[in-house]
Amino acid sequence: MNLNLKFVTKIPSNAYDNEVIFLKDKNIKNKILKPISKSIFSNKLFLEDNFLTKNFNNKTYLFVNCAKSKKSLDYEKLGSKLYLYLKNNKIDNSFINADKNSLTNVQLEKLLHGVQLKSYNFQIYKSDAMKKIKHTNLNVVGGNLKKTNLLRDKLSALLQGIFLTRDLVSEPGNILHPDEYAKRIMKLRKFGLKVTVYDQKKLKKLGFNALLGVGQGSIRGSYLVTMEWNGSKSKMKPLAFVGKGVCFDTGGISLKPAKFMEDMTYDMAGSATVVGLMKTLALRKSKINAVGVVGLVENMPGGNAQRPGDIVKSYSGQTIEVLNTDAEGRLVLADALTYTEEKFKPSLIVDLATLTGAIIVALGSEYAGLWSNNEKLSKQLFDAGEQVDEKVWRMPLHENYNKLMNSKTADMQNINYVGGAGSTTAAQFLQRFIINKTPWAHLDIAGMAFSKYAGALNSGGATGYGVRLLNKFIEENYE
Repeated sequence: MNLNLKFVTKIPSNAYDNEVIFLKDKNIKNKILKPISKSIFSNKLFLEDNFLTKNFNNKTYLFVNCAKSKKSLDYEKLGSKLYLYLKNNKIDNSFINADKNSLTNVQLEKLLHGVQLKSYNFQIYKSDAMKKIKHTNLNVVGGNLKKTNLLRDKLSALLQGIFLTRDLVSEPGNILHPDEYAKRIMKLRKFGLKVTVYDQKKLKKLGFNALLGVGQGSIRGSYLVTMEWNGSKSKMKPLAFVGKGVCFDTGGISLKPAKFMEDMTYDMAGSATVVGLMKTLALRKSKINAVGVVGLVENMPGGNAQRPGDIVKSYSGQTIEVLNTDAEGRLVLADALTYTEEKFKPSLIVDLATLTGAIIVALGSEYAGLWSNNEKLSKQLFDAGEQVDEKVWRMPLHENYNKLMNSKTADMQNINYVGGAGSTTAAQFLQRFIINKTPWAHLDIAGMAFSKYAGALNSGGATGYGVRLLNKFIEENYE
C-alpha cells in the first residue's frame, strides 16, 4: 500500500471509514467513547499491540494506546506501527482529529513522520499492471492547522533527504552508473547547493590516481562531486562529509563470487547518505556551512582494469600497492579525504562507506562501525545515533594494526595479508590520508545501508541509514 497523507481543515461527511483515537489515560471524557473505555483498556491484545479497532454507533474507531507508555515513548516508531496496522488490516481511509486528539503537536508530527518513513517503497520499474496498488489515505483534520509548521517543515526536509538516499541505493547498476549519478547530483543546485563535478580529465590532472585506478576497467566515467552549503553568515569552517560511491562492485580482477553479487548495487550507499544529507540541510536552510564530497566509480574487470600488484600514486603523494582490486572503496576514499581536507580546510570530516564485510561479522545489522582520531567527535556521533536509533559502535585504532598495512614495495598496501581485523586495518589505511590531523571519523555502514528484512522505520531494502544520524549530530552540536 502507498500512503496518501493530507492535512485538511474540515471532515467531509462520510469521507473516511475510521477515526484514529490516541488514548493517554483511562479517563475518557468523550460521552460517546466512555461506555467502551473499560473494555478497551482491559483488552489484552490492545495492551500488547498498541492498536484496537472497535465499532460503536455505526462508526469505526481505531484506538492507539499511549496510556501505559512513559514520556519517552518513541512516537516515530509508533507511527511506523500505525502504518503497518492500517496496511495489514486493509484500512484504506482514516482520519485524525487534530483539534481533539490527546497528542501534543510535537508528538503528532513525529508520529506522522514515522508513518511516512515506514510507507516508503521502490516500485518504479514495476509494469503498469503491477502499479495498481491500493493507497492508504490518512487525513489529519483540524480547524487550527497552520499552513506553516516549522517542525513539520523540518521533518519534511529530513524525509526528502532520506527518500533520496533510499532511491539512489535502490537503483540498479545499469541505470545509476557514475555518469547518471553525477547528473542527478547536479539537479540539487536548484535547492541552493553549489555542485562541482570533476570528470576523469580533471581528476587525472589533479593526481587522483587511486580513485581513477578503480574505475579504469569500466566504460563509464569516474567522478568526484562536491556539494557546498553555506548557511552560516560567519566564516566558520565547514563540516565535511565524504562518501564512497562505487555504483557497482564486481570486485574487478579479484572477482567476487556470483552469488549475491547483485547486492553490490548498494556499494554506493555511503555517497547516497552524503547526498541525502546535503539535500536535507539545503531544504531546511540549516545555519551551518557544510560540504559533501563523493567519489563515483564503477569497479569492473575490463581489458583496461587495474591488476593485483599494480602500484598507484594517490592525490596525497603516497604510493599504494593494490594487492586486491576488491578492496577498492578505500582507494576512492583515500583521494577524496585528502582533497577534502586540503581544499575545504574543514573543522571535521566524517566519511561513510559500505567498506567491509568484516564489519557485518563483528556488528551485524545493529551498529555501524566507528573509528576516529578524536574523542569529542566520537561521543557526539555515538550520542546522536542513540537518539535516532541509528547506532554506532566505536572500534579501535592502534599502531600495531597500522603496521599491518605497510608494503615492501610501496608506502602501503590496500589489504592486510596477515589476516584478521579487516575493518580496523581498512580504517587504519584511511587514517593515513588525513594529513593535517583534522578531527575525523570513519563509519563502516556495510551492515546498515541495506536490509533484506524490514526495520523499525523502513520497509526493507535501502534503509537510508546515516541521514537521520548526521542530521541529529549537526542539530545537537553545531546549530
